[in-house]
Amino acid sequence: MTTTAEPTTALDTLLQRIILPRHADPLSVRALYVDERTGTTLTPTTPTAGTQEKPMTLTVSATSGRALRVTSRTSAVLPAQSEVSFGAYFNGFAAGYWRRWSTLTDIRLRLSLEGEGRVDVYRSKADGSHIYVTGEVVSGERDLDLALDLRPFEDGGWYWFDLTSADSELTLHGGGWHASTAAPGRAAVTIGMPTFNRPADCVATLTAIGEDPEVLAAVTAVVLPDQGTSKVRDAAGFGKAAEALGDRLRIIDQPNLGGSGGYARVMYEALGSTDCEQILYMDDDILLEPDSILRAVAFSRWSREPMLVGGQMLSLQARSQLSTMGEVVDRNQFMWRVAPETEPHHDLAEQTLRETPWLHRRVDVDYNAWWMCLIPRVVAEELGLPLPLFIKWDDAEYGLRARGRGFRTATVPGIAIWHMSFIEKDDSSDWQAYFHYRNRFVAAALHGPDSPRPMLQESFKRTLRHLMLMEYSAVALQIKGLTDFLAGPEALFAKLPVVLGEIRAERAEYDDGRPLQSATEVPLSTLDALGAQLFPEPPVGKVKVATGLARGVLRNLKTPDPANAVVPQRNVPWKKAQWFVLAGLDSATVSTPDGRGVTFRRRDPGLFKQMVRRSLELHRRVAKQWPDLQSRYREAQPWLTSREAWRTEIFEK
Repeated sequence: MTTTAEPTTALDTLLQRIILPRHADPLSVRALYVDERTGTTLTPTTPTAGTQEKPMTLTVSATSGRALRVTSRTSAVLPAQSEVSFGAYFNGFAAGYWRRWSTLTDIRLRLSLEGEGRVDVYRSKADGSHIYVTGEVVSGERDLDLALDLRPFEDGGWYWFDLTSADSELTLHGGGWHASTAAPGRAAVTIGMPTFNRPADCVATLTAIGEDPEVLAAVTAVVLPDQGTSKVRDAAGFGKAAEALGDRLRIIDQPNLGGSGGYARVMYEALGSTDCEQILYMDDDILLEPDSILRAVAFSRWSREPMLVGGQMLSLQARSQLSTMGEVVDRNQFMWRVAPETEPHHDLAEQTLRETPWLHRRVDVDYNAWWMCLIPRVVAEELGLPLPLFIKWDDAEYGLRARGRGFRTATVPGIAIWHMSFIEKDDSSDWQAYFHYRNRFVAAALHGPDSPRPMLQESFKRTLRHLMLMEYSAVALQIKGLTDFLAGPEALFAKLPVVLGEIRAERAEYDDGRPLQSATEVPLSTLDALGAQLFPEPPVGKVKVATGLARGVLRNLKTPDPANAVVPQRNVPWKKAQWFVLAGLDSATVSTPDGRGVTFRRRDPGLFKQMVRRSLELHRRVAKQWPDLQSRYREAQPWLTSREAWRTEIFEK
């Protein structure tokens, strides 16, 4: 009979620390750590027979300002006669995920307190309903250690606690959610962060890692493939950040090989020259909550089977917003999407965790994007490195590859970074369109359906949509992407170092691929002010949509008025640039998604007909050759993802 060794330190059992907002954080960001906006009046009902659960009636009362005085990232003081809830994103405990994926059956809440007041612990069910669990009165100095059951969380739910002060202050000196036994394995993570001309952001992340002693103790190496021309070594503050990390920091200068080339280099180095147990991918343009590193490592160590542990994305533009709860791949059309019954861009300052029922259901995913994703060493050794795809679909393909080999992915709330939201992007229409199309088909050949028909139908609809929008460069890149996909897996490594230059040159041949700084660089539309602000309503229903599409196609076949090639008919804001608007025009300026410029788009019937024919031809070829393409890509995958191939074809070529 085997026994688990007794833990030697609190870190051996730590699942996640109680962490507090930074002093400079606005109120909206504080809402990710503590719920100061509401208080609760607790009225216990009669316990259900045979259970220890005490359902509570919660009376919500608004409070104003900051109820909690933060004294460090892990300590705070609650003024007299106040109440604050730690039922917030970073301090609630997502018990449903630990129940599903870990070996734990119970946890412990440990708090170090001083003063007069009380602690009350609650849990939620998967539907968001709240249940009182236990509570204790605090007087003087107390180290609380409360045992909590994980069994009621099969479908989801959270634990959290509230602090209430009496007639004097109540001080939280520190706390955390713990396991009852020591963690298996080692906390030994290699952090990999490829970068391209984001030196200041990289230094900020390196600094955040080096400033936290508990995080630093878990890090064996930080591998930073620097692929840009503005080097991280030259950035302000680099020397101090590098000194804190010491010989853990390894900067590797290499050409711009995109995300997949950067992350492949991270894994190549981690497997070849470190003794790490975990490999943690992070983007270079993030704001890091350092405890997320410890939480991801802990989740990995306690998981039942080796699995990928994903961090969620909070928005850098609106830092209280949860951009995505998790992502899945629609196997029919083979397209990624947000997980069902979740809401992107949810603002946790406007509607807190306790007030948002759908956040309490456990959400299962197919993969996690590489803005933050932990891959256990044993998984990397079995699956190999990323495919040489440059960007797009490399993370999704790796997650699907892992799932196909029995390694699941969990995207865990409370493990997160801040990243630029995709609200200001439409990368399916810019230079990245090539990678969206080619890499989607590569991933589908490896992990997709036997019949590509739904995917091809959806893809060709996108062709028509791009053409209605006069996005000729996007269709040109789609055509190039499909052509390169048909060329087979043999071309992937050869394309990796050169493809970005090729697609930028291709895109620059078209009006929509040459952004202007402002619509004032071309003559302004002659529409009156009222007319310029009125736009067609979207067609509703299959008949009206079909009729609108038919009219749009017919108009695109007609010769445009030459005058409209000089003076745009309309100046169209990006949000209004829909197919049913632009299909009725000969020309228009359209603002870019980030609002920094415009493109002057002009309808070209000859180009329309040429591109429709070419796209249709390529889609038909893919359909005809699909079984052979699947076979070729699947046979090539072991080589494409091997350390030897990356070494000989890219890193040492």
